Amino acid sequence: MNHPQHHPHEHEHEHSPAQGHGAHQHGPAAGGSSRKLLLALVLTSIMMVVEVIGGLWSGSLALLADAAHMMVDTLALLLAVVGAWMATRPADARRSYGYGRMEVLAGFVNALSQFVLVAWIAWEAAVRLRHPGEILSGVMLVVAVAGLLVNALVLRTLHGHAHDDVNLAGASLHVLGDLLGSVAAVLAALAIRWFHWLWADPLLSLLVSLLILNSAWRLLRKSAHILLEGVPDGIDTHAVEASLRTAAPGICDIHHLHVWQLASGSRMATVHAELDEGADGVMVLHAIKRTLLERFSIRHVTVQIDPGPCPDPAGDCNGHGHH
Repeated sequence: MNHPQHHPHEHEHEHSPAQGHGAHQHGPAAGGSSRKLLLALVLTSIMMVVEVIGGLWSGSLALLADAAHMMVDTLALLLAVVGAWMATRPADARRSYGYGRMEVLAGFVNALSQFVLVAWIAWEAAVRLRHPGEILSGVMLVVAVAGLLVNALVLRTLHGHAHDDVNLAGASLHVLGDLLGSVAAVLAALAIRWFHWLWADPLLSLLVSLLILNSAWRLLRKSAHILLEGVPDGIDTHAVEASLRTAAPGICDIHHLHVWQLASGSRMATVHAELDEGADGVMVLHAIKRTLLERFSIRHVTVQIDPGPCPDPAGDCNGHGHH
């Protein structure tokens, strides 16, 4: 009976390096992403103003849509900069896990803002298709090409680690949408200049909005899954349970298993291990932690050792905690 009382203290000592390692891992990356996001924010803000002026001057919806997208981008990138900065802040009394999840929250808001933008573009495009107006294709073409170059530069700056970082993925998604918007504006300007096809402007705006919608939906699902404490991609909780049951001799039952992630790549787990009488609790604890780290890359683990039947109320222990 002495072993279980000792485990929390032992676990706390093992916990700190894990937290420290997490901070060490994400600190430099977060700092780098902050600088990238700040550069993207400045460039996008400047281009947004240019596109608003160009869109109003030329009468182009494709330019105005891209400018509106850049306005959302400016807010989204600002959110992302704040998110990346907050993620580097250490844990405190009120946020014991730190602020890493700000990255996911920023990505979630970015995705939602895209849906609003797509609805606006679709409405405007429908109006313009019914009542096309005159467009200055020369002004439109110059501004669209400038926007294309700026967006290509910003996207290249952000793209490095976007697959790992929901925050950078959100920012990259916005800039990719801008890039597509600029391509559409260039094509529309050429179509209007050469063939006088006024319908090309709203039609290409509509096409871009559909492309943005697909990416926004994927980002929304990914960030919402993390915020809802969903099981990380690539992890099967049944497989985790099966591995833990055979991790060490003396394990009678594994239950109350929860696996989630605090932010991108930061996996965590809690689990109850019911032991046979006379089993070595310390050995089981180390075996469980080692199995979760080596086989499933779960670094931050809390294990409750039950030296007999689970002390929780009977209803709370039904099932395995991952349903």
